[in-house]
Amino acid sequence: MKLPGQDAIARGADEHLITSPIKLPRRVVERPLLQVGKRLAMALTVLVATALIVYLDRDGYGDNSDGTIDLLDSFYYATVTLSTTGYGDIVPVSDTARLINILAVTPLRVLFLIILVGTTLEVLTERTREEFRLNRWRSQLREHTVVVGFGTKGRSAIQTLCATGLSKDQIVIVDPSNKVIEAATSEGFVGVIGDATRSDVLVRAEAQKARQIVIATQRDDTAVLVALTARQLNRGAKIVAAVREEENAPLLRQSGADAVITSASAAGRLLGLSVLSPSAGTVMEDLIQQGTGLDLVERPVIKAEVGRGVRETDDLVVSVVRGHRLLGYDDPAASPLKLTDRLITIVRATPDGPRLPDTRPLPRD
Repeated sequence: MKLPGQDAIARGADEHLITSPIKLPRRVVERPLLQVGKRLAMALTVLVATALIVYLDRDGYGDNSDGTIDLLDSFYYATVTLSTTGYGDIVPVSDTARLINILAVTPLRVLFLIILVGTTLEVLTERTREEFRLNRWRSQLREHTVVVGFGTKGRSAIQTLCATGLSKDQIVIVDPSNKVIEAATSEGFVGVIGDATRSDVLVRAEAQKARQIVIATQRDDTAVLVALTARQLNRGAKIVAAVREEENAPLLRQSGADAVITSASAAGRLLGLSVLSPSAGTVMEDLIQQGTGLDLVERPVIKAEVGRGVRETDDLVVSVVRGHRLLGYDDPAASPLKLTDRLITIVRATPDGPRLPDTRPLPRD
């Protein structure tokens, strides 16, 4: 397969990279510009109130330049007073003006400083808090799932994983688009901005500690490069990838993918099946949609089932996984069942979700 380049979206990855390429799920806070706007409005209100107080009592103030106080002088005095500059060219001379400075202007000066200092402290505190959350996230993240690509395929894969009980904080999304990561974090996921064909981007997603990696890129050549990079970082993770063209599936398996799904062919087969038998197509679509109707799950063999035949189990067994072999339910070698076998069964989805399959990766040759 020809590898002309990276993903079309990934070509603009460097243009979208920001100072912090890892984004944790959003908290419900006001927008920074809105917060700054409110603080600025409060500061201007304090300034105008101080200037009006001075102007109303302008006869109690003295000006070294011309001896009179106008509206501009009032705003000038309010500005230098609130900012604690205090040039001394305009000063309160009457007892009333000095009393007003003690009771009104001084508290306004303190309020003005609190607004300015508070805004700065809040920015610094927010940065420190975000850095602390990021470090804690890195230290606690283990056995998670990395999803490369948050398009239609990536979203569908995440919905299925969440339907089986996987929590959102155990999913990390990698995508080169800043807008896509913004959408992911708004839904409660951790996002990493960058091109997943680069090892440093996958390292930021802690792919070296991941249990499974889902590759749902837009291009097959990008999927191959991501699989090679991911397998180099993590030898034990289960890697599942999607390709558009079926001819590229063997190359992706050679690159380290444990399972490859051909999206175009799978959709075409489902369409053909629905034409021949709409009911069969409905059943297949039901099996694909995790958490509703019938679910297809993989589980280990329990002790009570050891030595029994495939048809003697309580569940409807479709296949038996024995080592690296996949045996059909009608294969004579599938029975009797062994304790190390794994069963792929069809079960009825419950309101609490289907029984969770054990997703630990099988040993590799």
